[in-house]
This record gives sequence, structure tokens and C-alpha cells, in this order.
Amino acid sequence: MMKRTQEHEGVDRIFPITVSWLVILLASGCAAPSQNQTLENPVALVEIKEKVKKVKTTEVLFIGNSYSFGVPKAFKQLARQNGEKVRVGNATHGGWTLEQHLEHEPTLEKLRSRDWDVVVIQEQSQRPALKESQRHAVMDPAVQFFVNQARAIGATPMLYQTWGRRDGLDWVKGDDFLQMNSRIREGYRSASDQAGGVTVVPAGDAWEREFLDGRGNELFEDDGSHPSEFGDKVTAEVFYDTIFSNSSRVPE
Repeated sequence: MMKRTQEHEGVDRIFPITVSWLVILLASGCAAPSQNQTLENPVALVEIKEKVKKVKTTEVLFIGNSYSFGVPKAFKQLARQNGEKVRVGNATHGGWTLEQHLEHEPTLEKLRSRDWDVVVIQEQSQRPALKESQRHAVMDPAVQFFVNQARAIGATPMLYQTWGRRDGLDWVKGDDFLQMNSRIREGYRSASDQAGGVTVVPAGDAWEREFLDGRGNELFEDDGSHPSEFGDKVTAEVFYDTIFSNSSRVPE
């Protein structure tokens, strides 16, 4: 099993936590998503479905950190099992924020190196769970930057909604998976809105359904944060459904 790098880099400079923030977080609610709930933007989904129909091989770039280490391979394998031709690339570094990526020339070079069909944008695992004012300051500008960069090369941007940690954040009193997952969901929904309506791949919602069905421990590695092989599989299925479901590729 792949050893993951802990995601703590770039965190100290966006805290401390205030008492008022804790009150807001713990009062935010954590209603479980329904089986059919997604954060997909209908216009953007039509865009990607139409694009998939017109190409023989779908090219997908993942920009993120260790939460994206195993997903590209799992997604590629699933797509091929279902008769889809996929090429995946990645610009991923353990613990990195999108801010770090936008200042990293190799990431930008990878983004501009091919005619990607889809660019997957994944923020560091804790930032989407911040209170609104902090998210707007540290997450939204970087998301908007990569959304604009993806569109500039003709790709469809997608936001990769990750998940709450198994036991929540240890610095938030009384936190747990469901509460953190709810904040992550809201963080990506907000970032999508701020970027003009970007499709959100709701992996965290699928994790929540597995968690509520009693398979929560199977999703995580021992650290209670990073995805196990099963967690990567669950996430890959959401990516496959978002990109390929109900699409009909042109014959070769």
C-alpha cells in the first residue's frame, strides 16, 4: 500500500482558531447527503459529456496533493474496465495547497503541456473546512486561478470535493467525520459559486454514504485521513460517473 505524506504543510499560517469560529463550526449542522445529491453544475456537465463524445481518448490532469496520489490510477483502471480510453497526468505533492501549486512552475508547465480535456482541482484537505472568511482568503483565489487556466487551454475544470477525517480535526472540540465532511461540502460548493459555477465531483458524499453504512474504517489508512485502496476505489467511481455516465462516444 502506498505510503502517504501527512498534510500539515502550509497550515500554521492560516490559524489560530478563535472561540467564535468553534461555535460557528459546531453549530453548522451536518445533514447527510441524499443518494442522488451532487454538487454538479448542469451546464458544465453538458460541456464534459459533449467533449467526451468527440474524443477517442479522454485526457485528465489531477492537480492536488496526497489525497490524489492513488485516485488517477484507480480512475484509469475503472474507465478501461468499462471500455473507455483515458490518459491521466498528475501534479501532486504531499500536503500542498493550491496556493503552492500556482507558485510552482512545473505545475503550470504540466497544465499547459497538453490539450487536457478535464483538469481536476483539489485543495489541501483542511482548507475547505475553514470558516467562510478564511476560505475566501486562502482557497477561493487559487481555485479561481486554476479554473481560469484550465478554461484558457480549452479544458473543463472540476473541483474534487474530498472528505472529512475519520475523527474530525483534533483542534476543533467535539469534531467528527460528519461535521467536518459537511464543512468540506460547503467549502467546495462556495468555491464553485465563486468561480462561476464549476462542476464539483462529490467524492466526499460517496464517502459519507459508505461511512453511514458502517464501512467508514475501510475508507481510511491507519492515520484516519488518507484514502485506503477501498477509499481510492470509491472516489474513482464518482469520477467515472461524473465524466462518463450517460455519454456515447463517437465510433472509431
